[in-house]
Amino acid sequence: MNDRENLAVVNVASVARSRRSSLIAAAVGVVVALFFVVLVVSSPEDRETAASPLLGNPAPVVKSTTLDNAQFDLSRRRGSWVMFNFFNSTCVPCRQEHPELVAFHEAQTSVATPTELYSIINDDSDNAVRAFFDANNGDWPKVRDDDGSIAVAFGVAKVPETWIIDPNGFVRMRFIGAVTKDLLTEKVTELQAAFEGM
Repeated sequence: MNDRENLAVVNVASVARSRRSSLIAAAVGVVVALFFVVLVVSSPEDRETAASPLLGNPAPVVKSTTLDNAQFDLSRRRGSWVMFNFFNSTCVPCRQEHPELVAFHEAQTSVATPTELYSIINDDSDNAVRAFFDANNGDWPKVRDDDGSIAVAFGVAKVPETWIIDPNGFVRMRFIGAVTKDLLTEKVTELQAAFEGM
């Protein structure tokens, strides 16, 4: 094989590698683009609940104070359906879901077995949380989690996250990400019906 033939073989191999790299890059680009499309068009209602080793087990011990300096002890809420919404006033999804929580809370005031809603303050200041609720409504207790122990006990990595606890103190449901009034109402109704049938 002479130098000209060697050069031709090298050029063909180089072109083949370049085309293969371009095809792989294009395929990866398409997959990434499709992933973002799915994220953008999916609604919170498309997401069901998330797994957790806490589901079906007694809720962790939660003792703290509310933003109004009242004592809060989850064990004293036995007999009630309880919903924890882990929240931060600067979290964009938290801010987006807030009107849905307000609507859910208002609807719960007129049902036979209302669910008590509590915001668990995640890495935020009292003043920032007060200002947020003053501007955006939400007349339910806000529980401090100053040292992050409540978030750790529930395994919360990122807010918003919502948990439902039954009247016997067992964790029944977990939602990761923003929720809607309709989704919460549907799931609470299902849980309450199953609980009554036990």
